[in-house]
Formats: sequence, structure tokens, C-alpha cells
Amino acid sequence: MSNHIKDAAIAEAKSVRAASEGVLKSGAYLYPFKGIIFFATHKDLWGPFTARAGRTISLGLGVTSFMFFFTYVPQMAIMAFTSGPIAAISAAVLVLSESATLTNIFSRSFLCEDALIDTFDGTLIARQQESLVAQGRQVKPQSAGRDAVARLGKLFSKPFSKFKPQVLLRSLLYLPLNMIPVVGTVLYIAVQGKRVGPGLHARYFQLKGWDSVQRDEWVAKNRGAYTGLGIAAFALEMIPFASIIFSFTNTVGASLWAADLEKALE
Repeated sequence: MSNHIKDAAIAEAKSVRAASEGVLKSGAYLYPFKGIIFFATHKDLWGPFTARAGRTISLGLGVTSFMFFFTYVPQMAIMAFTSGPIAAISAAVLVLSESATLTNIFSRSFLCEDALIDTFDGTLIARQQESLVAQGRQVKPQSAGRDAVARLGKLFSKPFSKFKPQVLLRSLLYLPLNMIPVVGTVLYIAVQGKRVGPGLHARYFQLKGWDSVQRDEWVAKNRGAYTGLGIAAFALEMIPFASIIFSFTNTVGASLWAADLEKALE
């Protein structure tokens, strides 16, 4: 029995090491930060965000109020055993992070789906990837005064994501990890990042015309890169009151990576 446990531990350690090396070597974890810079310096990409900002902020306030009313005291009581005298502050930060995560899930599914598609496609247009975008929607010709987003026409294909209850359930199941100071939050971000990474390229896969088998093969081949992308993106979207804007900048970052992948194939 002890040998089996030892072998399992060694195998798991090797797996974690290989995954960590893949994350670092890929450099994909940098794209969410590149997305922040690109978004900030390209005002033509702001339109989809500003059009949804008011409703998304209202959603965020509602979710945050609900979470504080129903979960703050129980979590503070639990964290009194792990955080001691700063339990009240730790619980407040935790509830804010949880609220940001839930707000992001709901806003992506119900409020910002079309806006995120426009942001992704608009970034590709800005990076001269019109031919790729044209696989999924009409692209208007370039003319004086017409920016990247303004060139986006009617979608050919249906939106690339729908609300999935299992995603919300999985997030809720992993939330208690955050009650473990530092280590628990790191584990939570790593687990969620592995899930989130490939989702950030759902639109890219759709534009490429890949089926589920092709998509899964590509993700498996680039698992480290997508894990790194997801970890960085998810960590940013956990920041209280900033998750909304980061969901757009992360979309820009994912689109920038897609554009670089396409350029590498040329």
C-alpha cells in the first residue's frame, strides 16, 4: 500500500512539474496583461463595454449585496479559526472576490455575450485578421472614419457560449477553498484557471470551424498555455469591483493570442 501511495505521489509531482513548466514556457499567461494595454490604447474597442457597463454594474451590486447579507457572517465565523483577529476583514475580502466571480459568470452568460464577441472580433480586425473574422460574420470594407468594431457586420453563427448550470455549481463547490488563507486561494485560482483558459478561445475555435474533437486535441496539445492564460485571467477577474472591465480586457488578450497564432501559420 505504501509503495502505491509513494508512486502516486511521485506521479502527481511529475504532473504538476510538467504543467508548471508548460505554463511558464508558453508565455500565454502574459496575454491578459497585454489585453489591458491594448484595450486602454484602442478606444474603438470601448464601445461594447460602455454599452453594457450600466446593467453589469447593477448586476454586480445586486450579487454583492446578496452575498454579504447571506454569506458574510457564516464565513467570518469559520475564518475566525484560520485568520484570527483579522477574520472580519478576511471574510469581507473573500465575499467581494466571490461576488466578483459570480457576477462575471452571470454577466458573461446573460448580459455581455454579444459584447464580448464584438470585442474579440474587433481585436482580430485591429490585428489585420479580417479573413478569420469573415468565417463567422460579415466584415464591412475599411473606409475613412470606420474603426475596427464599426466594421463588424451580422453574425453567421450562433453565439459561442450559453449559461451552463454545472459551471456555476462547480464554482460554488470550489469556493470554500478560499477559506484556507493564501494556499486555498492559490489552489482555487489554479483549478478555475485550468477550466477558464480554453473557454477564452471558444470564439477562436468557432471561427476556425473546429469540432469538439479538433478543439480538445488542440487544447490537450497546448494544455500548459491554456492553463497559464486561464490562471492569469481568472485572477484578474477575482479583483473586487474590477471583474467587469477585466472580462473585456481578458477577451482582448485572448484575441491577441489568437491573432499571433494565425500569424505564425502564415
